Amino acid sequence: MSKHFEGWPHVIYAQQFSREWLEGEFLPLTDEMETVFHNRGCEALRGMRMVSLFYQPSTRTRMSHEFAMDYLGGRVVFSSENAREFSSGSKGETLRDTIQVINRYHPDVIVIRYDRQIGAELAAEVSNVPILNAGDRDPGQHPTQALLDLRTLFKRRGGVIDGLKIAMVGDLKNGRTVRSLSYLLGKFNDIEIYYVSPPDTQMKDDVKEYLGRHKVRFTELTDLRDVAEVMDAIYQARTQKECGTVIDRNDHSKGYYIVDKAIVQMMKVNSIIMHPLPRVDEITVDVDGDPRAVYLTEQIDSGLFTRMALLKMILAP
Repeated sequence: MSKHFEGWPHVIYAQQFSREWLEGEFLPLTDEMETVFHNRGCEALRGMRMVSLFYQPSTRTRMSHEFAMDYLGGRVVFSSENAREFSSGSKGETLRDTIQVINRYHPDVIVIRYDRQIGAELAAEVSNVPILNAGDRDPGQHPTQALLDLRTLFKRRGGVIDGLKIAMVGDLKNGRTVRSLSYLLGKFNDIEIYYVSPPDTQMKDDVKEYLGRHKVRFTELTDLRDVAEVMDAIYQARTQKECGTVIDRNDHSKGYYIVDKAIVQMMKVNSIIMHPLPRVDEITVDVDGDPRAVYLTEQIDSGLFTRMALLKMILAP
């Protein structure tokens, strides 16, 4: 491992980051980027160009990458919210060809969200410029989301990840954010993960095998009430309806998979409630005002500072 992360300069998987890089370079740089943000930006990436290529809609991920580029003085020269429909992909062009064509225009970075498996990996194989994975599918990964989630936990826990007890709840089978965060937490010590889901949406074996190799303790259960009072964090995953997932959160005879006032009343005063958004019915709106709810506040902020840090480190180290 160099002083940067494995796979440099591409950001493809959560597994590629070492603990040394996370604590020694990434997290300190996100704090620097927070200062840049509050100072209304800088010119670190002046003259540099980003292509934002999304084959699947995403409000926060696309917008925060583009705001990150702007706050650092760079430009977004092309942005598509639905590249599958409004690009040559609609004519059958392969992703490899699309990336090779874009490279001829000499952008400085390509941010891609792909609606199929290993899209970012395929793009990185043929790209001469850095590829940032903004989420891929089946079930895929979302490494920049995992990094912002890690920063949120790090800041709320006073600079410590070791010893974290976290419940990940809901559609774990198809949720790329919980997959990536699980991989990332495998870098730390004394982590306990509680996977709370219906039997048909349990976390896939590849993640559980990874955690086993890294000596991360995990438990599978169906009722969040069983562990809510001892958790440091509850991470609600969105129900991936586009993947055919159906969870009736009102039918508690099949399990308890919702964060509501009953769960909040059980939680520790210093625990937090997380969600990658968009929120559908996984967290009731009466929880939003609780100081432990960070999904509409600190997670959003960390998303911007995380993506600013990645762009700064990769494009202007």
